[in-house]
Amino acid sequence: MANSNSVLNLGDGVMNSLNPSSSATLVEHVGQHPHKESFKIVPNVLEDILGSNPYFSAGFGLMGVGVGLAVLRRSVSFLAHIARRRMLVTLEIPNKDKAFHWFLAWQAKQDKISSASRFIPSHELSVETAYQQRPNGSSEAVFNLVAGPGIHWLKYRGAWMQVRRERETKTMSMAVGVPWETVTLTTLSRDRNLFSSLLNEARQLALRDQEGKIVIHTPWAGSWKPFGKPRSKRSLNSVILESGIADRIILDIKAFLQRRQWYADRGIPYRRGYLLHGPPGSGKSSFIQALAGSLSYDICILNLSERGLGDDKINHLLSNVPENSIILIEDIDAAFNKRVQVTEDGYQSSITFSGFLNALDGVASGEERIVFMTTNHIEALDPALIRPGRVDMIEYLNDANPSQAKQLFLHFYEGTEDGKNNLLEAGENLESIVRRHMDDHGRRISMAALQGIFIRYDPLDALRICDETLMKAKGTQK
Repeated sequence: MANSNSVLNLGDGVMNSLNPSSSATLVEHVGQHPHKESFKIVPNVLEDILGSNPYFSAGFGLMGVGVGLAVLRRSVSFLAHIARRRMLVTLEIPNKDKAFHWFLAWQAKQDKISSASRFIPSHELSVETAYQQRPNGSSEAVFNLVAGPGIHWLKYRGAWMQVRRERETKTMSMAVGVPWETVTLTTLSRDRNLFSSLLNEARQLALRDQEGKIVIHTPWAGSWKPFGKPRSKRSLNSVILESGIADRIILDIKAFLQRRQWYADRGIPYRRGYLLHGPPGSGKSSFIQALAGSLSYDICILNLSERGLGDDKINHLLSNVPENSIILIEDIDAAFNKRVQVTEDGYQSSITFSGFLNALDGVASGEERIVFMTTNHIEALDPALIRPGRVDMIEYLNDANPSQAKQLFLHFYEGTEDGKNNLLEAGENLESIVRRHMDDHGRRISMAALQGIFIRYDPLDALRICDETLMKAKGTQK
């Protein structure tokens, strides 16, 4: 009983502090009911206490409002999430993807040609600077304004799209120091083909800009990137090689391109290697450029002396060549005249000879590629580099012979004011001059040297300069 009285006294103190009338009511109820039924009356007592206390009523009211708002906020967020998933379609394009630049160029084009009902002009712009060659050979800067980081809007085939370009400033490519970027397209249309159609349109626009031209690719951050503007294709007729050489190479490469299934059926890696060697200025690189243009192929130039390239990057580059591209490795003798590549300033390349050979035809090497290598000194090449399977065809391009000199002369001066008969006669005279010097001292003038003369002088002066140049070459030989 003492313990019971203590509990009652404690309860009286608490109740008195809250509400005197409530305390009296509690004592009255406890005194009238047995202990085993005292728990039944607690809810009634609490209801009486809380109902008569304004502080408790206000507190519970505010708590109820807060809970209600929280539930409402969560419900709205959940419903918005469901709506986005069911009604919105989003496409993310990273800047490492080709479509990133295609889309930006397409969007910039729309900004110029579209009406306001289809495209809202961007007010947040970025500039992409390029250099374009004028007909006279000089260059001019071309500034292309594209959508910058931010939110832009466009209407494509009746559907509005939000274009969000984001640039991550805290992380970037360590190889070139370029920040990561993404373009995110969001539309209410549930037609996913809308994005495919837009990207195809952007790609076709890019291809139209490259129509009749070739694109030069160079390594950039471990992958191939276009270098400068697309270049005009060079006609094969403008590169005059010794009779039979061009035809042999063209027939071989066309046969290779038509035998993909033949290679697959026999388990042979589908790749082809060519080596062009000869003195400087004999037309090796020019012929490769013209050949690529005739095949509608691009050119990927791989400079093995470039700093930062290693065996792993070389392997990755040779295994991930853009479609319809020729890989060009110039002056291969300078890169690997020793099995360890060291530059003049003492820098030792991380490209090893064995690593390069494995990238050419190792187990992990890529397929579906055409590799052209050039050298001025084939005798300096390691036999392991030019064995069959790595180099399938070797051609020697020498200095100009009499027939080449005549053909190049007629090609350059065709359509000039001199009569056709006079031009043919001048061409035959040049042929005689070159033959006379060649019989005495061998071939002593390159096709590049002849081209330089023909660019600067008229036909008659060109004959005189060619004779003088060959005489000087004769004196040098002595």
